[in-house]
Amino acid sequence: MNPPFHSRGAAGRTVLVAAAALLAAGAGLYFGMHRFSPVAPDPSERVASMKPQMRTVRLITPARELPAWSLRMSDESTATPATLQGRWTLVFLGFTHCADVCPMTLSELSKAQKEWAALPEAHRPRLMFVTVDPERDTPKLVGDYTHYFHPETLAASPTPEQLAAFAKDLGLVYMKVPGANGDYEMDHSATMVLLDPQGRQAGLISPPLDARKISDDLRLLAERAP
Repeated sequence: MNPPFHSRGAAGRTVLVAAAALLAAGAGLYFGMHRFSPVAPDPSERVASMKPQMRTVRLITPARELPAWSLRMSDESTATPATLQGRWTLVFLGFTHCADVCPMTLSELSKAQKEWAALPEAHRPRLMFVTVDPERDTPKLVGDYTHYFHPETLAASPTPEQLAAFAKDLGLVYMKVPGANGDYEMDHSATMVLLDPQGRQAGLISPPLDARKISDDLRLLAERAP
């Protein structure tokens, strides 16, 4: 015999109440998880929070997106923004016929590069030397010159057109200075540009250079904002 109608209704209400309770519990768990679960900080915010800890790097926040670029490298390959993805990179303009500033800078930076050797390769900061004298600095010459100071330095010998566009995008300058007997020198920015792992302009380092401070700043960035 079927139970009275009102009995079926009571049982149905019991089921509905139980189902509602389960739904409420599930909703509470969902919103509780989303409200209280830690959210990964935005990389830009993380870098901005590190400004007070920088000893020589002047961080640019938010980092500045760069137009697409390409550079001929010492091994005749072509570097693009994708080549630098995933690691912090210092960009330094110079030329192999430089009498003092360039070799002194590369020598000082090699000390920082030796410090970074202890970091995992995937996050190890890098240095990229870009010659502003492609007329004399062949790819092989640039490679031999920079690797004398440190074998891991990226060496670029861009075409004049590549160099002009790249330097302009980074806000760096260079010019030929005529000398005696048809010879010439090159004037160029001594400030170095720091690119972040996404290939954006994220900082500047200006002379005088201190290898220890550069090493510490880049190590901190590589460890906390890879």
